[in-house]
This record gives sequence, structure tokens and C-alpha cells, in this order.
Amino acid sequence: MAITTANPRIRRRPGHAARTPYLLIAPAVIAMLGFLVYPMASVIYYSLQTYNVTKPWDNGFAGLDNFRRLLFEDPLFWQSLGFSLKWVGVEVFLQLVFGLVLALIVNETFVGRGLARATVFSPWAVSGVLTTGIWILLYNPTTGVSRYLADLGLMQYGAAPLANPDTVFWAAVLAELWRGVPFFAILLLADLQSISKELYEAASVDGASRVRRFVHITLPHLKDAIILSTLLRCVWEFNNVDLLYTLTGGGPAHATTTLPLYVAAKAVQSHDFGYGSALTTAAFLILTFFSIAYLRLSKFGAKS
Repeated sequence: MAITTANPRIRRRPGHAARTPYLLIAPAVIAMLGFLVYPMASVIYYSLQTYNVTKPWDNGFAGLDNFRRLLFEDPLFWQSLGFSLKWVGVEVFLQLVFGLVLALIVNETFVGRGLARATVFSPWAVSGVLTTGIWILLYNPTTGVSRYLADLGLMQYGAAPLANPDTVFWAAVLAELWRGVPFFAILLLADLQSISKELYEAASVDGASRVRRFVHITLPHLKDAIILSTLLRCVWEFNNVDLLYTLTGGGPAHATTTLPLYVAAKAVQSHDFGYGSALTTAAFLILTFFSIAYLRLSKFGAKS
């Protein structure tokens, strides 16, 4: 005889079970609307306005005037966008290459591997402002590395890499590399550890060299991890503000001004929030288009 433990007097109201999942996710949806959708809608709204707190008499609806201004009347927009693309391309490529090399090294078995991994990953735990402080000291023309290089005859005394338009880009690239390489190393190492060692053993038995094993086993397995990490890093580097702002301030002569730095200059320093919102909207559209195109062209998630 079956024993019934449920109380027959308890009756679930119709639709109660169907509403429960929605009630559970409601707080997250409300938080998303409050912290993501509302700010985005506000930026788009102000991009269609003339809104400068220092000139309240000129404020009002502007339509597409702000976008017409940035496309046809503002050479600094195109200069900052061009530098942003150059910055992202160089940084992400170099970070990926060095991160992959480091991941392959610390994935091997050797004495002190734990310490080596901790050393490789430690720069990722340092904030952007603190990283800038370290590199400003290193680039100091009086007490930094350049003085010792000058003692060796490799540089001139008093050389300031951050003040020279010919060297400031690569000086900033090196500082960001130090912080960004561990990101790729961490993600790629995690994926490397999921590759079955039997695949490498079978390839070795068949006479495959180390290079062939890397090309035909390691890289295909890392494909999705590389696509995802490069996409995330492209977005982060495009929006990089803390390191460049504190390291160079966008100078000298706007030589290192990215689009987000230009937005900060217009909106925060010049108080032109309408035009700053238009610049932000343009950056958002650029990143959205790039992300969709990159995922489609790279065939992310598709089986090889």
C-alpha cells in the first residue's frame, strides 16, 4: 500500500509555480534596469541635448547636432579614435602572445612552479593607479631606469620617455603590458590544464614534433578561450582610463588621448555633458558593432 505524506488540504493556487521563477529573478532584473539600462538611456538622451552646466542659457534639445559635430567638425575625435584603435591592436596582440608563452611555461612541471605562477599572476592584482605610480618612478629621468641606461651609453641623461612624443606610446604600452599579460596567462593556463595528456602522448607515439602538437592539439583547444579573452581585453583596453590618465594625462599634445580620455576631458573638465554623451554613445556603438562582428567572423563556440 502506498503511503501518502502530502496533506490533501494543501492546494497550490493556479499559476503559482509558473510565477515563482519570475519572482526569484525580479531583484536581479530590477538591479540591472537601475544600474545598466537607466544610465545607458540617460546617456542617449543627453547626447541629443545641448547640456553644459557653465552655459545653462544654451541648454535644450539639439537633435543630431552633437553627432554632426563629432563627425565633421572635431578632428580630435578622429585622432583619439585612431589612437584608441592603435592602442587596442598593439596591446591585445602583445598581451596575447606573451600571455600564451607564459601560460605554456608555467603549465610545465618543474621545481618552484607554484612560486613562478604566483610571480606571473601578481601584476594582475595591482590596481591601475598603483601600476602607474610604479612605472612613473621607473621612467623618472633622474632616479629611474633611464639614468642607468644613460650610464651604459644607451640613452641620453635627462631623457624622459613619457614627455617625448616619439617614445611615450611604447613607454605606455610597456607599462600596460606588465599589468595585462597575466590576464591572458591565467585564462589560457586554466584551459591548458583541461587538455587530456593522452592526446599529447598519442601524438608523440605517432612521431609528432612539439611544434606540430602545439599547432594541431593546443591551439584548436584554446580557440574559444583566445577569442573570448581577446574580445574582453579589446573592450577593456578601448575603455582604458586609469593607467593612461595617471601616466600621461593624454599627452604630450594629445599623443596618448584615447576616446574615453577625450570623453572625460569634454564631460568632466569642460562640463559639456551633451557632447560628452554623444562621444560616449559613439564609443558604445563602435564597441557593439566590433563585438558582434568579431564573434561572428571568429565563429565563437563553433566546433572545428
